[in-house]
Amino acid sequence: MYGDEATIRKILTGLGDTWAVVGLSTNRGRAAHGVAEVLRRFGKRVVPVHPKAETVHGEQGYASLADIPFEVDVVDVFVNSALAGAVADEAVAKGARAVWFQLGVVDEAAYDRTRAAGLEMVMDRCPAIEIPRLA
Repeated sequence: MYGDEATIRKILTGLGDTWAVVGLSTNRGRAAHGVAEVLRRFGKRVVPVHPKAETVHGEQGYASLADIPFEVDVVDVFVNSALAGAVADEAVAKGARAVWFQLGVVDEAAYDRTRAAGLEMVMDRCPAIEIPRLA
């Protein structure tokens, strides 16, 4: 288990409301789009991070975490496991407070590096499933 209930609660309710969603684009058929809608309903600011830097849900998109000109609290990762570790490292460099790997996204080495850097982390879980349980 890569995220106990206390860590999940802390990330969803206590670390801040600015979430960078890596992999979020205007494609409504992708899971990231629906998860972003749920996060917004629960008061989160959702910042899209995608190579196309598209505006999603009225929020300006950025091509990378490094391009975001303000602080990010949580980085939600919707890329495949082979790419997720690099995103976690970018989140650490960005100064994020937590990293969340979506369902099916697992990189144990990235989990260990991210935790060692002092960030909270959840892996292989979905915030859109978890956050309604906390409300």
